Amino acid sequence: MIRVRQVKIKLGEEDNLKGEVAKKLHVKTSEILNVTIVKKSLDARRKDDIHYVYEVDVEVLSPSKILNKNHSKDIFLAPLEEYKLPPMGKEKLSSRPIIVGSGPCGLICAYMLAKEGYFPIVIERGEKVEDRMESVSKFWDTGVLNPNSNVQFGEGGAGTFSDGKLNTMVKDKFFRGKKVFSILVEHGAPPEIMYLQKPHIGTDLLQDVVKNIRNSIIRLGGEFRYSACLTDIFVQDGKVVGIEINGKEQISCSLLVLAIGHSARDTFSMLYRREVEMKAKPFAVGVRIQHPQSMIQMSQYGTMDSRLPVADYKLTYTTKKGRGVYSFCMCPGGYVVNASSEEGRLAVNGMSYHARDSKNANSALVVNVTPEDFGTHPLDGVSFQRELEEKAYLYGSGNIPVQLYDDFRSGIFSTQFGDFLPVMKGSYTFGDLNEILPSFVTDSICEAMPVFGRRIAGFNRGDAILAGVESRTSSPVRILRDDNGEANIKGLYPSGEGSGYAGGITTAAMDGIKVAEWIIGRYLSLIHISEPTRQEAIS
Repeated sequence: MIRVRQVKIKLGEEDNLKGEVAKKLHVKTSEILNVTIVKKSLDARRKDDIHYVYEVDVEVLSPSKILNKNHSKDIFLAPLEEYKLPPMGKEKLSSRPIIVGSGPCGLICAYMLAKEGYFPIVIERGEKVEDRMESVSKFWDTGVLNPNSNVQFGEGGAGTFSDGKLNTMVKDKFFRGKKVFSILVEHGAPPEIMYLQKPHIGTDLLQDVVKNIRNSIIRLGGEFRYSACLTDIFVQDGKVVGIEINGKEQISCSLLVLAIGHSARDTFSMLYRREVEMKAKPFAVGVRIQHPQSMIQMSQYGTMDSRLPVADYKLTYTTKKGRGVYSFCMCPGGYVVNASSEEGRLAVNGMSYHARDSKNANSALVVNVTPEDFGTHPLDGVSFQRELEEKAYLYGSGNIPVQLYDDFRSGIFSTQFGDFLPVMKGSYTFGDLNEILPSFVTDSICEAMPVFGRRIAGFNRGDAILAGVESRTSSPVRILRDDNGEANIKGLYPSGEGSGYAGGITTAAMDGIKVAEWIIGRYLSLIHISEPTRQEAIS
């Protein structure tokens, strides 16, 4: 197999990929047996020359002959890019592993363990995804919140109600990301996520993918418990020996994976009381900003050509005082949503369906905050988030506070929209976000906006719609783990975004694989131990 990079295809001529590859290799198309896309990206740097750039693996009749006559750095023997599990360990498990949380980290970890015969039990404080969708829709329509099953909690995790973006900047030298994508495709995700530079799934498709992964885990001997909130852990001689669910039910446990998500604040507090080592970590807070998607399209492409993908953006700026301001979780053709998970507190997020076909683009516009801003106690970041969310809830009387950018920078209350209307899930009301956010956050955003306006034409338009508060960009804590993946309490495996080791769907899922590797590399699976011991472990 030959790897060929930098194959450029004009817009609308993607069907001629094989012919362009043949030109690059200086062979006839008949000599090419198969072309597999490895990467596909859009180059729109020049508005008069927008084209796709492909990287492909090519099966040909005489690969050595072609390689010998082509000395381009873009043509070489295709490398072996294959994910491999570690050899199975020898220690015996005394009970089935329990995974707390069924977001991308917990689901993928459970899937990997189930495939190898560990019969994991997944406990989830929220509902299964199909019931969760109904609870979230009810909340957006009526304002009635289910504190345990909402945009943040429930099967699929917070990423289910997002754009479903899968791109990550993490170097994937062990091909965990590729393994994650293959699992998603196997369970119904679009096949093109395997090669697109900026893959995404969308909320509407993600729910079915999540359900299919769950069913695979069950077929492999795994088990799911819903409406099952972890309320305590039991420790003897520095090792986890059991857990408590919903404040009453106790289950023996010697191996506990914490895939709790970034909003499990009550769980953070419980773990702190149980002397699990953790520390405060930086995160970011700010607002959601909306623009017409057509404006983003014209700025990025210079055309409304329907053959082009829905345009996105990524913006960063460092203020004169050294504080970072950046866009986050950009949702092309998306919605701003009420993402609250606690009574009396309000947070917003963004989401898109697979088609990305709403009239507006939105993204978080956030400012870095550190323990120097909110305190160094491990839970001070949680308190800081809650304070902002309480202000937002009170200020909007439970509705999302919104404000036009011109009014935001002038510090006045908005009373009407400009040339476009918001696209939102959940009720909203006008307000002044300066009354909610700290001045160092609002000042930083106002300093960054003119710069962003020079990068994206119209980004700092006066009628851009801001909504607050965006406070759940990442976990405010990091639960410490050693080189074997364990916390200071043995048998306890902090993982994913909630424990401070990921920053999105893909990285959380990759960390789930990493934790599964630690477990598999240490412990013998339950199907490999003697029958009486196995029966005792899975009973």
